Amino acid sequence: MSAKPALPETASREPQHFDVLIAGAGISGIGGAYHLTKQCPEKTFLVLDMQDSFGGTWWTHRYPGIRSDSDLHTFGYRFKPWTGPPIATAAEILAYMGEVIEENDLARHIRYKHKIVSANWSSRDKLWTIEATRTDTGERLTFTANFLWMCQGYYRHSQGYMPQWAGMENFKGPLVHAETWPQDLDYKGRKVIVIGSGATAATLIPAIAGDCAHVTMLQRSPTFFITGRNVNDLAETLRQLQIDEAWIHEIVRRKILFDQAAFTHRCVDEPDVVAKELIGVVRNYLGSDYDVERHFTPKYRPWRQRIAFIPDGDLFKGISAGKASVVTDEIERFTETGLLLKSGKRLDADIVVAATGFNINVLGDIEFVIDGKPLVFADTVTYRGMMFTGMPNLVWVFGYFRASWTLRADMVADFVCRLLKHMDGAGARKVSVALRPQDEDMPLLPWIDPENFNPGYMMRAMHLLPRRGDKPEWQHNQDYWSEKDQFPAIDLRDAAFVYE
Repeated sequence: MSAKPALPETASREPQHFDVLIAGAGISGIGGAYHLTKQCPEKTFLVLDMQDSFGGTWWTHRYPGIRSDSDLHTFGYRFKPWTGPPIATAAEILAYMGEVIEENDLARHIRYKHKIVSANWSSRDKLWTIEATRTDTGERLTFTANFLWMCQGYYRHSQGYMPQWAGMENFKGPLVHAETWPQDLDYKGRKVIVIGSGATAATLIPAIAGDCAHVTMLQRSPTFFITGRNVNDLAETLRQLQIDEAWIHEIVRRKILFDQAAFTHRCVDEPDVVAKELIGVVRNYLGSDYDVERHFTPKYRPWRQRIAFIPDGDLFKGISAGKASVVTDEIERFTETGLLLKSGKRLDADIVVAATGFNINVLGDIEFVIDGKPLVFADTVTYRGMMFTGMPNLVWVFGYFRASWTLRADMVADFVCRLLKHMDGAGARKVSVALRPQDEDMPLLPWIDPENFNPGYMMRAMHLLPRRGDKPEWQHNQDYWSEKDQFPAIDLRDAAFVYE
């Protein structure tokens, strides 16, 4: 990681003003800062982040083996070629982001250890007033901004989702959540149970299996996985031909996106065939005697929940070697020495790790007030998953479930820069989105269609999120392959945009 954090600014009683304030210095916030410097160089801006450094997820998550589950050729920014392996470690991703910051002189725009507490919009002043607290000193600071760019992500970094089971207080060993992994946790030579079977569990288990006495993955129901070599053959071939890295980056990105689109369509059009293929790969790793039907045959169609990539099949190799095992059952209660399952089986453990997902945070858990009234986010309607009725001069970055988050972050950044220029040209200081006359009778639906995508963290938070309509403008359709053409074509003069 090569970029150095900017030094904290001297506190001032007077609000500090910026044209744009970016919330979050993760993958979206750093990308937004880059795009502002290139597309709107005349704009002043500030990035605030409550952590000690940049990186977001890749900074806060410290569990062993943490890596991407999206390929870095598409998770990386479109403007900076990724030259490493497709599935990268957190350290590799942080180093890449650090280079972006250093190469583009972004550090001077970023202030760390600044937790945004509230954001208050005034239509009279046409300004956001942002209150922030220094996490190192407790000092309260005030900022004003014409435009607020929410790049804080969508889940709470400080606390993972921990279901409540009977008898948890009775367990004598450490009970930890992967999202808040204790750095002094000693698992060497100990029996570990990991509750969960998503991307976190599939990453954590191979990383610790070699050091544990044994590690057991306990799941309620099976999950789909994709396996493959952690190398992109096309990229390596083009490098052998001494093609410029910028060309390689673009060619490989397009090929991956093409293949992803084809796979997603197959998951919808022929789900049984795709499921058989994915499960067949697992069977090849584990052998004909392994109960793949019970432990690796999901009840839902592929891509109805996120599919984790298992580089080089490392999870299955650990199971095959006897270092790890899978139990498909439900927890009846915790005991002093482990878990009692609903089947009556007991699992002994020295350590229990919950890899049970995360909690959605709504707009960074920031208290929003619009013209003196507290915001009820669930009462708004989303415009393409990034703007919301009744929330002026604000854009939220929410990426893709079935493609890399950064693809949408880049597109939203283009939109924000275009919108800011349009407002300047029109002499407007305020922009909001509103339902047009033809939208007034439009049915309002949940943020996402649970028949299309239904992971637990989204289902638990659906009542907190904005509603969507049944028209393309009023929903986040999660389809990069249509949005890549729709976003550049958004008509900023459409009646959905209201300027003042």
